[in-house]
Amino acid sequence: MFTSNIGRLRFFLYSLGLAVAETVVILICIVSTIGFEGLLNSGPGPARQGMAGAVLIASLVFVALRGNIASRRTRDANGRRWILWAYIALSAVYALLQAGVLLAVKFGDPASIPGGLNLLGLSVFGLWCTILWAKPVAGSNIDELTDVFDFDGPLPAPARAGRTVTASVPAAPRAAARVPPAPQPFGRPRPAGFGKRGI
Repeated sequence: MFTSNIGRLRFFLYSLGLAVAETVVILICIVSTIGFEGLLNSGPGPARQGMAGAVLIASLVFVALRGNIASRRTRDANGRRWILWAYIALSAVYALLQAGVLLAVKFGDPASIPGGLNLLGLSVFGLWCTILWAKPVAGSNIDELTDVFDFDGPLPAPARAGRTVTASVPAAPRAAARVPPAPQPFGRPRPAGFGKRGI
């Protein structure tokens, strides 16, 4: 399950589910350590260290999960490895800085929130979009990528086998483009056919 290829739709749904789960877990970490009132009323420093540590550990776990699905999507689309590793590395840096912001932010003072965090978040989102929109390679297992669309149950064995065979056959070359006829000279049009009589 954690090593199979995934298509665009499944990658999008997994990413959305992980984002919602990460938000819920971060809120649980804040509530279970110092609470929202404690976070708002406390100053930056040691009073928030436990909360920031819990948020950092939870965020790094979700970075590993997002890295797993991004790796599977990159393998499915035969994407560039440097995009995958940049996505994972920047996501880890973002998680670290996010915990640092919760540790050092002064509520009511917008200048205490670093603007670079938003730029880093946009960079991570851009890499995620690149991984999402990559085209699947021709040799991908079509049954594995489209199982999410099987609303009426599995296909019969002959139809499934036929679908995988046709997926591996290269597409037929396109028909040659129609060439328009050459312009005729002025005067009486020539008859079509061979010779003077137009057989």
